[in-house]
Amino acid sequence: MKKTETAAYYVLSPDEGTEAAPIFFDSPHSGKEYPEDFKYQVPFSELHSAEDAYVDELYSAAPDFGAELIAAKFPRSYIDTNRDELDFDLAELSGQWDGKAPNPTIKTQMGKGLVWMRMKQDIDIYDQPITTDMLKHRIETFWRPYHDRIAVAYDALTEKFGYAYHIDCHSMPNAGVEGDPGGTAERADFVLGDRDGTTCEAGFTAAAKEFLESKGYSVAVNDPYKGAELVYRYGKPDQNRHSLQIEINRKLYMDQISGDKIPEFNDLKANLTEMVQHLVNYAKVAGK
Repeated sequence: MKKTETAAYYVLSPDEGTEAAPIFFDSPHSGKEYPEDFKYQVPFSELHSAEDAYVDELYSAAPDFGAELIAAKFPRSYIDTNRDELDFDLAELSGQWDGKAPNPTIKTQMGKGLVWMRMKQDIDIYDQPITTDMLKHRIETFWRPYHDRIAVAYDALTEKFGYAYHIDCHSMPNAGVEGDPGGTAERADFVLGDRDGTTCEAGFTAAAKEFLESKGYSVAVNDPYKGAELVYRYGKPDQNRHSLQIEINRKLYMDQISGDKIPEFNDLKANLTEMVQHLVNYAKVAGK
């Protein structure tokens, strides 16, 4: 496989000679390069716990089957690509804003909008407001290039095949906290999100669910996660563009306190590699 990278992301691409597949994968929250201007005041362990640790590694075999893997290099707590670029509150920033009017959602109210302001239990990430110039820098240097690269992948596949499939790769704690979707309940091994069938055709979601269940995993669909900005923005079944979010329960592969891999990591990676191949094969046949 080939690796290319920018300040915002890296891409693993198939080697020349590998048959291209009409599908690609992205890991928006596995980034762990913390920019120098990220002046957080919380313990680093708090921010580290927000990462979808190792998710890019779990899907790293995608190029072997003809699919690209796009992965963010920056952390989601710095700027979150799975939020709309207007999902922030000017009241939490300093300085003048001359861009489009913000449109804060419940995520911003929870402190986890475009730029995270709070961690769990209302722990403030910053000891003073970030400036509007800082926000613009984060959008222009990290958020927008990442989204532009997702759009490039969609356009390239649609032009080549007439359609495209996309897996948006995430991980989740084994249980929620107060205020999370689904509350504090224990979560399934995997949660598939297609925003109630609006971001991809039903057969693709079913193919992922059936494969994972065949490996003995419990699988929920749109509960408690339906998919956020990356599937909402790009999943357009009526335009032959299909986007599915997959959340992996972290208990399957890592110690959720230390952040270290557990021995089961390799078994999970092997199963996910099989799933990637299965979904690649599905995508190849789906448009014929």
